Amino acid sequence: MGSTVGNARLGHHNQISRVGILLRRHFEQETTVQNVVGVILGGGKGTRLFPLTEYRAKPAVPLGGKYRLIDVPIANCINSGINRAYVLTQFNSASLNRHIRQTYRFDLFHGGFVEVLAAEQTYADTDWYQGTADAVRKQLRYLKQPGIDFVLILSGDQLYRMDYRRMLETHMSSGADVTIAALPVDEEDARSFGIMRLSDTGRVEGFVEKPNTDADLSLVRTDSTWIDERGIESRGREYLASMGIYMFARDTLVELLEGSDYADFGKEVFPMSIRARHVQSHLFDGYWEDIGTIRAFYNSALELAKPNAPFRLLDSDAPIYTRPRFLPPTRMDGATINGSLLADGCTIGSGAVIENSSVGLRCRIGSNVTVKDSILMGADYYESDTDDSEPFGVGDNTHIEGAIVDKNCRIGRDVRIVPRDGLEEGTTGDVTVRDGIVVVRRDAVIPDGFTL
Repeated sequence: MGSTVGNARLGHHNQISRVGILLRRHFEQETTVQNVVGVILGGGKGTRLFPLTEYRAKPAVPLGGKYRLIDVPIANCINSGINRAYVLTQFNSASLNRHIRQTYRFDLFHGGFVEVLAAEQTYADTDWYQGTADAVRKQLRYLKQPGIDFVLILSGDQLYRMDYRRMLETHMSSGADVTIAALPVDEEDARSFGIMRLSDTGRVEGFVEKPNTDADLSLVRTDSTWIDERGIESRGREYLASMGIYMFARDTLVELLEGSDYADFGKEVFPMSIRARHVQSHLFDGYWEDIGTIRAFYNSALELAKPNAPFRLLDSDAPIYTRPRFLPPTRMDGATINGSLLADGCTIGSGAVIENSSVGLRCRIGSNVTVKDSILMGADYYESDTDDSEPFGVGDNTHIEGAIVDKNCRIGRDVRIVPRDGLEEGTTGDVTVRDGIVVVRRDAVIPDGFTL
């Protein structure tokens, strides 16, 4: 009897011990995450996204009706327990700065922040950012502060959902100086990315930027069995592409940047790190898209509107945050809407047909309007009733297809904006054709009866 009681007590004690170990590991993990600071690169001029970047920085480009691109990496940080982030900006940053200031406010007791670090002249340096690495180098004083052990370098113009805690686990368990996120891709896609060559332990041993020859591809091919063994189905994908997401030990980052004048992470600092440091790969197999061109933005934005969207904006465990607005519900009168996203504060007239499209905040769509395979970004504000000009939005009987309509546009009645074969790239008035996509530029006024 005594032995039975003793064994029960011992089992109970062991159970408590196991719970204690799990709680301690959880506490240590959360404590470690608190020592990570995110650095989000605000991008350069964004020439490939012009004219969407004519008056705004790339990360400020609206997406999904009510979000901006910058919301994605910041939400990933917050959902990963990383509540300190710097956003490095330089070009057309006013709207981006305003959005961050109005959106990301943390309470006084947890010490979180999202702060903008704009390019500025100092006594030590009077130049603008010369590249991604140079931008971080110029702001190292903020990263040298106490309580920072790891620096997570992120891009401000990518669409994906990732738990950076898993990446931190890979970084720490491997004893790496640098860890980079790697995405399996097939041979065709590999020609458009920087591709890594790995050891059996996942350490990065080589890197080829956009391998186009069979010889280059053979140097960086990864055995599909190796990928499968790590819990990711290779499905014919034998190349591991750099996602441009880096986890640095803080001291390593400082030494690498202060010991060189390299300006770019992907082209210079990362290859140097492979030669001189332990660089580890962290495999990722979720949706990921680099929003670098008008075509990439258009395709990604319309994919979000599909019923079976590859990237879901709705995820209660990892939501995408954005600025809260106090707008009325969208009002519709006899409209037909299929496979589309509608933001708050819109008015849609009778007989309107909206298919496979994204409609942004405060968008006014008239009667008998057709919007198909298009992105309407809406308006920044409501106009007063006394304004005599043509109102923001789309006039009656207008047909818009295969187009992006930027904010605060006034499109008249009986307008037809539909792409056709042989449409030349370039700009005519307020309309730009880029990557085969028609873009109506911000603040444009399109007169009644206009036909593209």
